Amino acid sequence: MANKKTILALVADETGEVFEHPELLLAGMSGMTICQPQEDELIPLPEGSRLFTVPGTPPIGFDLRTGKLRTLSELPRSWGGGVAQAVSAFVTPAFMRTLLPAADYNAKKVDLTLWSYTAVGWCVEEERFYVAATRVDRNQQWQSEHFDDRQLEPLVRARVSAQPDNRLIDQLSRCALDYHCFAAKNLFFGRWEAPLPCSPTCNAACVGCISKQGENECCPSSQERLTFVPTPQELCEVAIPHLKNAENAIVSFGQGCEGDPILQADTICTAVRQMRAETKRGTINFNSNASIPAAIDQLAAAGIDSIRVSLNSVQERFYNAYYRPRGYCFDDVIDSIHRAKKNGLFTMLNYLVFPGITDREDEIEALLKLVKSTEIDLIQMRNLAIDPLLYWRKMGAEGRGIGMQKMLDRIKQEVPRIQFGYFNRTKENLYPDGFETDWPLPAEL
Repeated sequence: MANKKTILALVADETGEVFEHPELLLAGMSGMTICQPQEDELIPLPEGSRLFTVPGTPPIGFDLRTGKLRTLSELPRSWGGGVAQAVSAFVTPAFMRTLLPAADYNAKKVDLTLWSYTAVGWCVEEERFYVAATRVDRNQQWQSEHFDDRQLEPLVRARVSAQPDNRLIDQLSRCALDYHCFAAKNLFFGRWEAPLPCSPTCNAACVGCISKQGENECCPSSQERLTFVPTPQELCEVAIPHLKNAENAIVSFGQGCEGDPILQADTICTAVRQMRAETKRGTINFNSNASIPAAIDQLAAAGIDSIRVSLNSVQERFYNAYYRPRGYCFDDVIDSIHRAKKNGLFTMLNYLVFPGITDREDEIEALLKLVKSTEIDLIQMRNLAIDPLLYWRKMGAEGRGIGMQKMLDRIKQEVPRIQFGYFNRTKENLYPDGFETDWPLPAEL
């Protein structure tokens, strides 16, 4: 409960209808430890966020009268009875969650789908939802009002008709219309960051991979993976017009609908050289697990501007438990980060954060050591989408963290130059004015 605010727990019935519970205060979880949310861990639910149920998981809250934890397996008879389900928020991009929903995850029968589960409650005094999150990026281009599918669909159809032989355009049309990928939508709107997926294969077997899950893995993947390697010409036909004409133009390799682009480094280098021969405008970004250090040198020489390296943890044991690398090791990733900075690339971490892992003391110390030794420019705090109990068990972790907001504050205090964010940036906005002192960000800009 935040100071001077009464934040009630939310519960849902079997149909998914959501209620605030008048006798339960909101609880959250750090890892699998239930805790009371602190004032700096809660903000009004950002516009564009969504509520959804956590199937098969009874909600847990603090009894308003006794202060003791209480698990709600059934709804009150006055509400019609029936099974009670926990409620979660999916927070709109630019916000990092600070706590997981408090629920009896051991009661569920199946692994949960790949969402970033976030604690959410109802503020009695303000009559609005509050969520366990904090803002980490000022960028407002990714808000839902910018993505009207009624305007999008004719643009997609026109682009596909104009380039019927380009397999990549066809792939991205499905990403935009079927998977609702904001980056793919940007391509057809002719603005901002656009995707360049190129790799049907990967050298990691991530537990929470959104594009490929084995038969005995956690749950169905969120989308189908790319099945071909685009030619340099196909990549250039997508990228060059965007780089030349789009507002705040970025093109990015390494997308949710593919494996890892570093396995197609030769093709990418050929394409990037062609792009840069055509135009110096715009930003070329490379999202990757950075598992092949020599490829980083090649890509930098070809002309990419920035790189974003994906990590769920900067500790090898946690990294290996999630990524399950094949043919490379954690030290290769660290070597690649060093090489990226030596080659003059704007270097970011795609840090897949999880309350109870990311804000552990040993994780924070390891992250600070990495940031200082490699001179990383920016850490993107990306909410890891996975079943909380599944992830916790895979990590083999114990205990709880110090708090996600406290983690951010501590890193910023020790390394004032570090930037936090959620999105990739254009070359012109890599070092915005005031980033060293303008922290924390207000929830509502």
